[in-house]
Amino acid sequence: MDLKKLKRAGEHQWLIEPHGDMRVPGLIFATRELVEAMDEKVYEQVVNVATLPGICSPSMAMPDAHWGYGFPVGGVAAFDADQGGVVSAGGVGFDISCGVRCLLTGISASRIHQVKTRLADALFSTVPAGLGSRGQIRLNNRQLDDMLEGGARWAVASGWGEEADLERIEEHGQVSDAKPAYVSDKAKERMRDEVGTLGSGNHYLELQEVAEVHDERSASGFGLKRGEVVVSIHCGSRGLGHQIGTDYLREMVLCAGSYGIRLPDRELACAPVHSPEGQRYLGAMRAAINVALANRQVITHLTRKAFAEVIPGSELRLLYDVSHNTCKVEEHEVDGTMKNVYIHRKGATRAWGPGHEGLPLALRPFGQPVLIGGSMGTCSYVLVGTESGMKLSLGSACHGAGRSMSRRQALKQWNGRKVVDELAERGIIIRSPSMRGVAEEAPGAYKDVTEVVDAAHVSGIAMKVAKLVPIITIKG
Repeated sequence: MDLKKLKRAGEHQWLIEPHGDMRVPGLIFATRELVEAMDEKVYEQVVNVATLPGICSPSMAMPDAHWGYGFPVGGVAAFDADQGGVVSAGGVGFDISCGVRCLLTGISASRIHQVKTRLADALFSTVPAGLGSRGQIRLNNRQLDDMLEGGARWAVASGWGEEADLERIEEHGQVSDAKPAYVSDKAKERMRDEVGTLGSGNHYLELQEVAEVHDERSASGFGLKRGEVVVSIHCGSRGLGHQIGTDYLREMVLCAGSYGIRLPDRELACAPVHSPEGQRYLGAMRAAINVALANRQVITHLTRKAFAEVIPGSELRLLYDVSHNTCKVEEHEVDGTMKNVYIHRKGATRAWGPGHEGLPLALRPFGQPVLIGGSMGTCSYVLVGTESGMKLSLGSACHGAGRSMSRRQALKQWNGRKVVDELAERGIIIRSPSMRGVAEEAPGAYKDVTEVVDAAHVSGIAMKVAKLVPIITIKG
């Protein structure tokens, strides 16, 4: 990206001043090096988002931003429904509610290393992974709708998890106003036997050692201890979410003109929040969020089962579960007034600051855990939301390392079997049904997650708490 188009607005903050049809500025959170490495398409997409009706915040890109469908991956924007604000399926993405759940094991890394091969095999045989993977659960029509409405609450009531888990999940495990009736039969059919599966792409289940603690107070409050192991689960709403995105993008492209919306890019297809199309999409999208929360809950249950087989008496407690790829109504300050706005986060995570009433009581003094996954074989991080981030980025932060090259490019450069062998030499066990998938997700295909996290930390949108390093990765 050409830095001449940007104006420095603060430490690791870059402003795109309004021009052309832009209604608001653009704002990129990144180091100079990260910005320079970003595709020019990111600049173009940030500018395009700033032209949409009712946008009431800067059109933002997080430090891990890269080119996406309509919105950049790593894009954040808020819309005022009372001022003609829109909802965009492209601003949420196809993998609706893809997110990360972190479990505390309380087990030392040295103990895990004694049984890591057995544990890797147990997890790989218990948690289905890969393209088109099928789970042990097959739902009838009534159960499908109950899951679409009930989320993780439905899963716990069905015997997959513990009631205490719900306190540590955003929205307590269930997003309200989900509308199964607005989800197509095709989308539902795609989910019928995918509950409790990781899927493919960048989804994973990973055992990680807490290698470094950067903020002792927050780490203690979160239950993170140096030398102990956590489990990170990264997945979303599977085929159902993708089908909802496909269905409503098609509908929004057709209806946008009738509402006087001029799209700078067809991929930015959108509809007014208060329109019938907008309301149908929101109802379907919320159902997909619930599906993702239920999916991660069932995978948690399966993970606990695998641990119990290898380490009897083990107890895995939930630290937190938070989604990416959503549009949610939140209260934020807009032009000096607190009001409810529709925040799109695509490839970005919520990062609420300390004291927020939406956080569990035990976490409220510290702020929300922000779970940042690295690429396969590299470190990950736990951060915490900040007061400054609530104002700077609407309580939002990066969600991962961010791709530096396409999957097609990665396939040309890496061999999956060789990647697995190289990581094994470093003591990291990879289990995956697809060597092609491993090559697509090779560590070198992503940005340096530490540089991305440092940019978030220095800019003040989230603060580093702990660094995690991988031991076992179950990859789709």
